Amino acid sequence: QVQLVESGGGLVQPGGSLRLSCAASGRIFSIKDMGWYRQAPGKQRELVATITSGGRSNYVDSVKGRFTISRDNAKNTVYLQMNSLKPEDTAVYYCNADRVVSPYRIGTSEYWGQGTQVTVSS
Repeated sequence: QVQLVESGGGLVQPGGSLRLSCAASGRIFSIKDMGWYRQAPGKQRELVATITSGGRSNYVDSVKGRFTISRDNAKNTVYLQMNSLKPEDTAVYYCNADRVVSPYRIGTSEYWGQGTQVTVSS
């Protein structure tokens, strides 16, 4: 089966930086879209950033200019560089892989990571 494993979360002071990584494992033929979502306590999960296999990216307005998403297609890995972090960025960050083609399922599938906690606090 396809699994997504995230790393890089933690506690950081306001204004600091963190880099999240997410690697997809298993037999994978292709992944069209990869991205990051987050969920703060008491709030719905929201999109943070996505990137296509061709490198086209999309960001929620609140992180534009501070966060950068990138991916390594050969490694089926997506990254999120987070700079100038704010307390309101505190959330569990989830990795997402969509339109995944693998031998495990017919057609395309979507997968989620287990989440990694990011806490921005002084």
